[in-house]
Amino acid sequence: GYRVSLQGHVFGRNHTYMTFPEYSPRKHIKLDPPLNIQSNATASKCKIWWSVWNVPWYLADILQYELQYKEYSMSWEVALNKTLPSSLPQVEIEATELRSGIAYAARVRCKVSENENSFHSQWSEWSQITVFQRADVPKVSEKILNTNTLQFLFIPLSFGTLLYLLWNCKLSSRRQKASPALKFPRQLLSFSHSIVCTTGILR
Repeated sequence: GYRVSLQGHVFGRNHTYMTFPEYSPRKHIKLDPPLNIQSNATASKCKIWWSVWNVPWYLADILQYELQYKEYSMSWEVALNKTLPSSLPQVEIEATELRSGIAYAARVRCKVSENENSFHSQWSEWSQITVFQRADVPKVSEKILNTNTLQFLFIPLSFGTLLYLLWNCKLSSRRQKASPALKFPRQLLSFSHSIVCTTGILR
């Protein structure tokens, strides 16, 4: 710890003002803002990453980040803020949080995590911005939709046609087997009738 005081000369007299009787630098940290912030947006999400500079190794794993993003044409006063749960210098924004065809701007700042007792800091200044825009979802053409529809319909139609042909084949085979049996009684009746007629003549 340190003792911090101010000395001044007022009306010909020297005065000493005690500012901090016990000052601990680790409790009053202000980091440099993150730099080299970049982004990559797709149709499903936007990934944003950055790097930190001049941060001691023992602080790198206990940093806390806050992301701020907005529509590019809007003011930062209406921006959305996200305090990130991880100390990793990256974040992903779901596409559902972004409007299609709109450009967005994002920036980030950092400080030591509030869950850390050994160190304490205030937020750094905001980083430079990165600009991104959600990629549009590719539209499926009507031709592809029609092709897929025909493919789905082809299978049941083919199956139904096959069943219909098999059914007709079975019916035709049954008819061919049954036709001699149906003709035979008629021939037998005509033959017996001729016999009766001939017998009657003879008598």
